Amino acid sequence: MRKVVYYLSTCDTCKKIMKQLELEDFDKIDIKNNPLSEPQLLELYVISESYEELFNKRAIKFRQQGLNKKELTENDYRKLLLDEYTFLKRPVFLINGELYVGNAKKTVEQLKDRIGR
Repeated sequence: MRKVVYYLSTCDTCKKIMKQLELEDFDKIDIKNNPLSEPQLLELYVISESYEELFNKRAIKFRQQGLNKKELTENDYRKLLLDEYTFLKRPVFLINGELYVGNAKKTVEQLKDRIGR
């Protein structure tokens, strides 16, 4: 059984969500200190089938770099995710081949139902 959470230790939303869950048996990876590797990103991509789904379009650097005004391809999203940890939509929970990405209320509720409160 593989259970991993990718999060940002400086993100209050990540901390709030994680505090609500039972995470003793999870590998916790702080993406600021341990940015996503190519194999890790590929594992997430295989499940999600989309780099764009993993991408945080609300990241400050997304607008600062003018990326919001460009047509980005899946390969662009892949490269950006590998180059800059803040572009990962977070938190990302990987639970035995299932993926829960981001902090939308619906996603968090599904996650709580999956692993318990």
